[in-house]
Amino acid sequence: MPAVDVLIAGAGPAGLVLACDLARQGVPFRLIDAGDGAFPGSRGKGLQPRTLEIFEDLGVLDAVLDSGDRLPPMSAWQDGRIVREWDMVTRLEPTREDPFREPWMLPQWRTQEILRERLEALGGRVEFGTRLVGFAQDGDGVTARLADGGAVRAAYLVGADGGRSTVRAVLGTPFTGTTVDPAPMMVADVEVPGLARSHWHTWEGADGPVALCPLPRTSAFQLIAAYPAGEPDPSPEGVRSLVAARTGLRVGAVHWASPFRARAAMAERFRDGRVFLVGDAAHVHSPAGAQGLNTSVQDAYNLGWKLGHVLLRGAPHTLLDSYEPERLPVAADVLGLSTRIHRGPADENRPLTSRRGREAHQLGLDYRTGPLSRDARTGLTSGALRAGDRAPDGVDADGRRLFEAFRGSRFTLLAVDWSRELPDTSDDLVATHTVPDAPAYGRGLFLIRPDGYVGLATEDPADVAKYLGEVAGQGPAPGGRGRGV
Repeated sequence: MPAVDVLIAGAGPAGLVLACDLARQGVPFRLIDAGDGAFPGSRGKGLQPRTLEIFEDLGVLDAVLDSGDRLPPMSAWQDGRIVREWDMVTRLEPTREDPFREPWMLPQWRTQEILRERLEALGGRVEFGTRLVGFAQDGDGVTARLADGGAVRAAYLVGADGGRSTVRAVLGTPFTGTTVDPAPMMVADVEVPGLARSHWHTWEGADGPVALCPLPRTSAFQLIAAYPAGEPDPSPEGVRSLVAARTGLRVGAVHWASPFRARAAMAERFRDGRVFLVGDAAHVHSPAGAQGLNTSVQDAYNLGWKLGHVLLRGAPHTLLDSYEPERLPVAADVLGLSTRIHRGPADENRPLTSRRGREAHQLGLDYRTGPLSRDARTGLTSGALRAGDRAPDGVDADGRRLFEAFRGSRFTLLAVDWSRELPDTSDDLVATHTVPDAPAYGRGLFLIRPDGYVGLATEDPADVAKYLGEVAGQGPAPGGRGRGV
């Protein structure tokens, strides 16, 4: 029976990010997907700043920026003319600490295409048309059954197979939630000849709201429509009839269409033994606020380095115990945000156009109360960076960007405004960088996890070896000596 370290079921954004992370670490895996081919639609088109940081680390940022664009301003139409214009998102200038400060628009099909191209460059591939139908786990691994009668033996199984997850169903994990909006909706990719691509166009008619957003580097628009009465007709004729009736515009080609109901739901557990749930298999969101795809990417990014360190670097298996307590509370918070954005202000009923602020950027999500966060400092002010926070960008003593120093699967030790002896560390596990001044950090030793979060903040060098021994299963470098700065 074929054996791999990790079997990933589902090649959406979460599965692809996890596969790319495992591939660059050298972890043997298989990525299977029940579909016959690549996802064709634009569905999750907003990439938040934190996702852009992750994509930079994975080596796909340039392709993402080249293929996308900023979100255009909104426009409201009435009686055949634009009566109002505004920005849906808060636009902020980049800073040294936060190089990305507003969302980036990219159709989901292109995001996944870029990730597949990166995976192939790393030596991996997606096995389309390969459906997982069942599995059983024991103390040593998981035996997965495929629809073609074959089987795969893996040390770990990751369910990245969407809101109707087979992995979750086989586990019997409860998946509970609420209906965000009782009205059905439809999303489609359409051609609208003559419509200006300078704005994200909206109509608030009696039959229900409609929005048409130009998709960057294409000739298509993403259509989103709500149906206060009746059911969506996703056929090309149904889509054309809808747009004509509510906007007066003529639709040409209809590339893809999908009806849905906005729902918020979350799995009761994100881990069961050797099986993990990521992405929509673990939580589903309203599309409002562009949180679902981005939260899925963060799930995979959180899990990927932990699997790699356990499988290849000798970290204790207990490291994997941190996945659920870190990601489940974050997913719950983000689900609440998606629902609030969808429903809009209490005095409005604009589920397609309510404003998104900095809280949607996912830069402020933290693991402060998680099992891997240790902060040994005292006398901190309320706004100080703490263990469990996302590590900001900056510049080290050699003028190198900190995000470049963080890149890869090692820990990074930042010695900020530090003149004392540095702790011994294994160069294979930890990259050490001195930083003369970094206001976003303060002063001290900061051990940055491979996923860009502060694991340890301290002023005692002995804490570094203790932390690495507990989390990574490794202490000081053998025979090493402290290094002065």
